[in-house]
Amino acid sequence: MPRIRSVATVPALNRRTLLAATGAVSLSAGIGLALRPQSPAHASTAAQAPVADSVAHAEGGAATTGPRGPAALAPYTRGTTLGSVATPHSGPTGYRRLGDGAGWKRVVRDELAAPKTGRADRRTALAAFVQLTDLHLIDAQHPLRLEYLRSQNKSAWRPQETLTVAGAISLIERVNSLHGAPATGTPLHFVMTTGDNTDNNSTTELEWFLKVMSGGRITPNSGDPRHYEGVQASNLKTYWQPDAALRDADKQLGFPRIQGFLEAAIRELRSPGLKLPWYSTVGNHDALPLGCYGSRGDSYLTEFAVGGKKLMSLGSAEATTFAKTIKNGSSPKGAAFHDLLRAHAREMRSVTPDEKRAPFTPAEYVRAHLDPAYTGPGPTGHGYSSANLSAGTQYYTFRIAGDVLGISLDTTDPGGHYEGSIGTAQLRWLERTLRENADSYVIVFSHHTSKTMRNTHADPAHPTERRHGGAEVVALLARFSNTLAWVNGHTHRNEIIPHAASGNRSFWEICTASHVDFPQLARVVELVDNKDGTLSLFTTLIESAAPHATDFSDLSQTGLAALYRELSLNAPGSRTDLSGTSRDRNTELILKKG
Repeated sequence: MPRIRSVATVPALNRRTLLAATGAVSLSAGIGLALRPQSPAHASTAAQAPVADSVAHAEGGAATTGPRGPAALAPYTRGTTLGSVATPHSGPTGYRRLGDGAGWKRVVRDELAAPKTGRADRRTALAAFVQLTDLHLIDAQHPLRLEYLRSQNKSAWRPQETLTVAGAISLIERVNSLHGAPATGTPLHFVMTTGDNTDNNSTTELEWFLKVMSGGRITPNSGDPRHYEGVQASNLKTYWQPDAALRDADKQLGFPRIQGFLEAAIRELRSPGLKLPWYSTVGNHDALPLGCYGSRGDSYLTEFAVGGKKLMSLGSAEATTFAKTIKNGSSPKGAAFHDLLRAHAREMRSVTPDEKRAPFTPAEYVRAHLDPAYTGPGPTGHGYSSANLSAGTQYYTFRIAGDVLGISLDTTDPGGHYEGSIGTAQLRWLERTLRENADSYVIVFSHHTSKTMRNTHADPAHPTERRHGGAEVVALLARFSNTLAWVNGHTHRNEIIPHAASGNRSFWEICTASHVDFPQLARVVELVDNKDGTLSLFTTLIESAAPHATDFSDLSQTGLAALYRELSLNAPGSRTDLSGTSRDRNTELILKKG
């Protein structure tokens, strides 16, 4: 009898008991299957917004989210940060070169449960996946970009921004090269990207993201198909001018002159696409122009995005004043941005208009994921479904394994600002989903962290609906003993937070660094049953497949990916704490069974 079918057809039995009895909890035995196509989705009623369970299936209808058949448990470190980490090989000042460095050791964290001896010999794998987050694929020539804020904050523009696509493809290559999960050797079954897949809610960026993930040829250029027209060819000293002899502000810090850089940066690239099924979670930079403006349907900003004018410089005092409106959310719909652009219309430079730079709506975002051209290894829609289109939602559930449910939340606030929240309808759906799946372990995915869900601007589409912050989400998750982890991003920093609760209702919050800012990481997460009343969540950070050392004369796809990492290390004003502490990197997180 097929194991997944036995689960679907014997609803009277507790799923964990049934799976344990049949031995189906072993991930290496191929249980990481999604619900079959005939499995019921969440029903739609007048009082309940429909959010369908995602169904992963290959051609012919066979459900699968990973390799079938047994796999020998063979832990490894090579190709992960356990083995080696990109490390500066020069002093703390000036332009620093990267090279191979010592790996980060695994740390056992026992705040929520005590580790028991002998667990390595008893454990059984339940699930294994890769988290990508904050890829920030950037159309670096987009007219709405805020590079000119660099006059008041050096980190407002980063020298590596033209190379985000090359860097992301190299990360895909790394994931494809992994020989199972590092801690247990069990097969990896899917990849989840937790938002800010794009940078500026631009259709160009969305197309690039989908091709990076599912495979294809990508030309990371917009506007003039022959020439780069952004700030790095402006002859302004504010920005690194890689091709020019101009001694700009970054070259004064030691940045190199690399002739041919911009031509290489907009050259066609090829992504192999992920070999694993992948799922998508939305972030504020995907949902909102500039990641902060609730300006959906704003005709002025739309016309500006596709038009032929671009502001490239702004005085520091005015830049400081404008930046404050973004930080404090005083202009969530972008009125201050309108005023700024209109006030500096005569100072703008001409660029080639491009309709593909238009912002996309949530429905267009979901529809693009459902496009068969981007299905890749599946599942169709990458978590999203026609039910999301009908309901106007971007949250869903999917079956990670027979005993483990995944929940993807939409924590973006349509009312504006870069911090997040969820509406009452989604909070009630989350509560209902946790309650109705009490016999499954649950891993929750979102873009925002519990600490960055403090924005309660009203949703323009539902102005009377209350918004709920991170503290309320934590309290809700802690009511259910089946909640194991909340996996997210947004802060660009590694951080793992224990959320303690009585009655075996504790869970771990796992926040992973971005792939745009150094150290440019992703994370493998493995869930195992220690067969002693505890579970372990193993987290292992990975880098892209690009070599740690760079060669300024190597402008190949791989060479650009390596340079992408090194430029991010040297970006003026960049934070130095994003890798987190040793307790936030490679870990074993112990948890009592619910």
